[in-house]
Amino acid sequence: MTDETATDETDESTSPCRVGRLFVGLGLALQASEDFRDMESTVDYAESAGVPVPELLAPLASVSMFLGGLGVAFWRLPRLSTAAVTGFLAVVTPTMHDFWNADEDSKEGERLAFFGNLTMFGAALVFLREAYRRD
Repeated sequence: MTDETATDETDESTSPCRVGRLFVGLGLALQASEDFRDMESTVDYAESAGVPVPELLAPLASVSMFLGGLGVAFWRLPRLSTAAVTGFLAVVTPTMHDFWNADEDSKEGERLAFFGNLTMFGAALVFLREAYRRD
């Protein structure tokens, strides 16, 4: 039996991957839920980054991340959920957190947000691959 076969036969309810998905997915959903607490600021932030039609796209992006995060956490509609999260992070990370163009006052915060999003993007890519491998 190969290591890959052994992994496929393990009880997924106790696998570290499931725990990782739960933590990452809930973290994404909770982070997105913060946008709903003050959507006006979220829209203003998107507008300041040059997002077109921010009053439509900012809430849509937040809903996408929230639902995608829940889908990842509970592994529901995994292909759609992981694609939503991956797509969100692929667009938002370089657009909203372009620290290389930020003024000195916000450069450090934007750099930190960029690298945090980059980390989540990496996890989302792993989960996206898993969704297509398992379903």
